[in-house]
Amino acid sequence: KHRPVAVVFPLSAEQVSAVVKACNRNGVPYTARGAGTGLSGGAIPARGGVLISLARMTRILEIDVANMRAIVEPGVVNLRLGQATAEFGFTYVPDPSSQKACTIGGNVGENSGGPHTLRYGVTTNHTLGLEVVLPDGEIVQVGGSAADTPGYDLVGLLVGSEGTLGIVTRIWVRLVPVNETVKTILAVFGNMEDASSAVAGMIARRIVPAAIEMMDNLTIRAIESRSKAGYPVDAEGVVLIEVDGLREEVEAQAQAVEEVCRENGALDVRLARDEAERAALWAGRKGAFAAIGRLTPDYYTVDGVVPRTKLPETLARIEAISRDSGFRIANVFHAGDGNLHPLIMWDADVPGAEEKVIDAGAEIMRICAVVGGSLSGEHGIGMEKKDLMPLIFSQADVQQMLRIKEAFDPDGLCNPGKMFPTAGRCLELFARRGRAAGW
Repeated sequence: KHRPVAVVFPLSAEQVSAVVKACNRNGVPYTARGAGTGLSGGAIPARGGVLISLARMTRILEIDVANMRAIVEPGVVNLRLGQATAEFGFTYVPDPSSQKACTIGGNVGENSGGPHTLRYGVTTNHTLGLEVVLPDGEIVQVGGSAADTPGYDLVGLLVGSEGTLGIVTRIWVRLVPVNETVKTILAVFGNMEDASSAVAGMIARRIVPAAIEMMDNLTIRAIESRSKAGYPVDAEGVVLIEVDGLREEVEAQAQAVEEVCRENGALDVRLARDEAERAALWAGRKGAFAAIGRLTPDYYTVDGVVPRTKLPETLARIEAISRDSGFRIANVFHAGDGNLHPLIMWDADVPGAEEKVIDAGAEIMRICAVVGGSLSGEHGIGMEKKDLMPLIFSQADVQQMLRIKEAFDPDGLCNPGKMFPTAGRCLELFARRGRAAGW
């Protein structure tokens, strides 16, 4: 990574366009940045150049409840949008744990999720349209206020592209009505295997809660030492489940959830008694990363996805990595869609620790790939995992993605050095993958 030669703070799409055109004229790379909460290095200048901060483009331009949409600038903080729409009885669903700081523009770049995306989907499912400054400086609009538009799904292509195909300067988002009833349930387990089985059991019974979150004992103790959220510190694992909808539906779902949890060995299942208890449970979950940060000088957050049925095997293999590497690893994650977030605890002042922790994270990624999962659920590829792309993509797959990148950005100046294996290592990595597969 390199320090940028300049940082600019545009206030409009036209100003972003002017900066991009100036960079093009001079062959200078540029990188867009929101709040900087990303965990894969997507907003860090890989080759210096100009850093385009969208932090001052913070206007909520329109809240249109009749058409269930809002129009926002990229610097709007996620939580602020939810608060602004709540007074109208609507909400913006994607809710990353960093929602107090992360921006909608950054969420679009990473296709962010959060606890409630099990039932409601990730950012792409709630994005109707985008205004984008393309790598040549042209300002275009794709999608828009309509629920569906003909032609290629360019919105779907741009959401999750990590700022490599253009810079988003305006977003049309979908709003949904706030549910009539919400119930939050905490299930306590004596081991993580039973907790994992309960998660798979719910979905197998066609119970799809709004959220299913899981935490291990190390995470529970960290949370309770920080915020007293109400998690039992002697539990080996807890599952936090939220069901929402119409009152009768929610009552039936809550009862079914309790039955499945007890069938899979839950030691206790309790319902949040009031909004204060519900808020405390969620505050604990969303503050888990910060709580772990109080126990260790540094921690490395891994983001991967596995099939729900592979959770017990994957967690056991992560525990083995912890033993072999000597690093403590806390597990807190979106269990409903198998989106893991192992937190590897380490100390940057220990010689050689950085290389070891990166190797441990890469091994977790390999496990995710082997069991049929993915390299990222919501944090993106960025610089962090670009050289691991051959674990799940063939050389032809990556070449096709590179053709799309070149079509948008022929000069390679728009957020370079992200998502794709470095040129010098690309063939080596694919050759290694081929040998491993017996090609």
